Amino acid sequence: MAGEVTTPLLPCGDVDEIAEFYAMLGFERTYRQLRPNPYVALRREDLHLHFFGMPGFDPEQSYGTCLVQVPDLGALFEAFAAGMRAAHGKLLVKGIPRMTRPRVRKNMGGLTGFSVVDPGGNWIRIVSREQASLATTKLGRALENAVVQGDSRGDVAQAVKILSAALERERARASAADVAAAEAYLAELRES
Repeated sequence: MAGEVTTPLLPCGDVDEIAEFYAMLGFERTYRQLRPNPYVALRREDLHLHFFGMPGFDPEQSYGTCLVQVPDLGALFEAFAAGMRAAHGKLLVKGIPRMTRPRVRKNMGGLTGFSVVDPGGNWIRIVSREQASLATTKLGRALENAVVQGDSRGDVAQAVKILSAALERERARASAADVAAAEAYLAELRES
């Protein structure tokens, strides 16, 4: 059978706050109800996300997540970033909500991706359909491990620890490109 469509239903504390956040990213509201249960449906082209409200919901405790595979990761990231910058004057890279920058994801089999963490604490993990090459150097592998910890798990402290130690050990023998990529990510992590 072909033509199936899956739409995630994710928790949040306030459906209107979620709708406002996603409007900033270019989504439109296609449905909203408050009674008997809060619910909102959002769409951006072929990307559909639905949310249900839970009184007293704590975004820090959310396990809500979904994976979105896209044909043009860069264009979607740039569109989301432009909306975020227009609304906030900058890319939100720490706290809730936030968005990570595109990077190769070791834990996604080498797919390049970025994550949006919305006001409900849901992780929308967006990846390219095209696989990238995984790192072959020690510093490159440490960077990939740091990305797993920092961007995928949200454990910034562990990511900083991994990358700081690897830079200290490998800086002298690593390529300038690997050092620059590791330093850039480390600086971003320290902003978080």
